[in-house]
Amino acid sequence: MRKLLAILLMLALMLPLVSLAGETYEIAMITDIGTIDDKSFNQGTWEGVKAFAEANGKTYNYYQPTAQSTEIYLEFIEQAVNAGAKVIVTPGFLFEEPIFMAQDMYPDVCFVLIDGNPHNADYSEFRTEKNAVGIVFAEEQAGYLAGYAAVKDGYTKLGFMGGMAVPAVVRFGYGFVQGAEAAAAEMGITGLQLNYHYTGGFAATPEAQALAAGWYANGIEVIFACGGAVGNSVMAAAEAAGGKVIGVDVDQSAESETVITSAVKGLAPAVEQTLAAYYAGEFPGGEAQVKDAKMDGVSLPMANSRFNTFSQADYDAVLAKLVNGEVTLIKDTNAEGQAVAVTDIPVSNVVVTVIE
Repeated sequence: MRKLLAILLMLALMLPLVSLAGETYEIAMITDIGTIDDKSFNQGTWEGVKAFAEANGKTYNYYQPTAQSTEIYLEFIEQAVNAGAKVIVTPGFLFEEPIFMAQDMYPDVCFVLIDGNPHNADYSEFRTEKNAVGIVFAEEQAGYLAGYAAVKDGYTKLGFMGGMAVPAVVRFGYGFVQGAEAAAAEMGITGLQLNYHYTGGFAATPEAQALAAGWYANGIEVIFACGGAVGNSVMAAAEAAGGKVIGVDVDQSAESETVITSAVKGLAPAVEQTLAAYYAGEFPGGEAQVKDAKMDGVSLPMANSRFNTFSQADYDAVLAKLVNGEVTLIKDTNAEGQAVAVTDIPVSNVVVTVIE
């Protein structure tokens, strides 16, 4: 009897695989360790895939690894290729090495790497073949807009809580510091407080919520939550304490009434534009693109922002400075490619406290 039950169970588990065996999907997305509804860059990327595919009658699917490693990501890329993928979209720097390898393994498949550029394991070789494109965003500009707007709106006690200290997160944070400094200088404010911390991950955790709660209890007014689901922890703390939050990557205003604005990257538009180019026979293979303010790559969602005094005119003015190249920002590395610490950012109006 037990043997019969075991056989029936095996057959039940196999049925979904059999029914899906003949299905093909020409556009595929593989998530990093996040999910397609993470209210962050996985979701923004997926929305771009979904919007383009449905508008143009293309089959599409996503694959969600439950662990992270180059080998695991390559296994999922192979699954997507075997299921008929012609173009594969991957969000996040964790795919830089897998795409470096996959572009050679599957020369007839095109790869769209969001938030990164292909390189080998030890970073000694960066190479993007004609069947791949790397797309990054000027996160420092998005962070600058958020920091500038927050101070202009009257907040003088700020927090930055990033996830992992990866390049994109670091650039958001550095831009936030510089935006706050610029606004404080314009307003004649000195001694503006800014707590700065990386949680080390992108998950919502009790530790992150407790830290955010402590910041609010000690007077921090608004926290820039820059780390995927870390934002959920910060929002929960803000709701309990009456604090405010700045979201990241996508417009997160619907997630909590505490979100006053979000440092947005044009994830979905970038994906849609690249897929459109692919199907028009104009795939930007071999390119390392940077989507900045000039290319509508970064913004604040003013229509859904909850500012007290920071106006559309204020926003248009500071955005124009970025578009026109009037603002030069320090990023995560210097001109020689060496890492820059947040303490290396010259500030005179903002006091940055790094919390390990």
